[in-house]
Amino acid sequence: MTNLSSPVIIFISFAIYGALHTFLASSTAKDWARKQFGDAVVDKTYRLFFNFIGVITLLPVLYLVAWLPDAPLYSAPAFLRPFLLAGQVAAILILAAALNKTDALDFAGLRQLGEDAKAPPLITDGVYRWVRHPLYTGSMLFLWLIPDVSVNFFALNVAITLYFVIGAMFEERKLERYFGKTYTDYKARTPMFVPWLRAGRN
Repeated sequence: MTNLSSPVIIFISFAIYGALHTFLASSTAKDWARKQFGDAVVDKTYRLFFNFIGVITLLPVLYLVAWLPDAPLYSAPAFLRPFLLAGQVAAILILAAALNKTDALDFAGLRQLGEDAKAPPLITDGVYRWVRHPLYTGSMLFLWLIPDVSVNFFALNVAITLYFVIGAMFEERKLERYFGKTYTDYKARTPMFVPWLRAGRN
């Protein structure tokens, strides 16, 4: 098996993962679950189930990245590494700030187990004042600033980045249906991923 085939396999496997993840996040999947198990069960457990399936189904993709034939692609020079590390620290702070705003326990699906489900509010302050998807921004920033990258890991990075972009588009369609003009106005003034870049361009 050539090194060229490895990134192709990784890309395809992550595309399958992304398609499954997107379907499970859709209204179609949730509506089906409500018909099968009832509103109370779905409201309390669906988020946790969604996250659990997301983790479990990602493991085979990560296994392929580690197991398939690979080769070094690039390695950052020594003088750049402190800057890359600083960028990764910034990425972690962005992720922490975003999770703090969204409630980490709610994001994980754990809070819903002990409380009645509530409609999530539209968060537009804090780090969400700078970008609409800070969790994606922080994740991509961290991944792309890793100093030593192989062919397989580069393929995974590209696949994850495309998934974030496509997933954000699907997510925003749902948010626009749910919040209406409030979200449309927020979208018009806030960039998608890159702070200070005019909202209409990203």
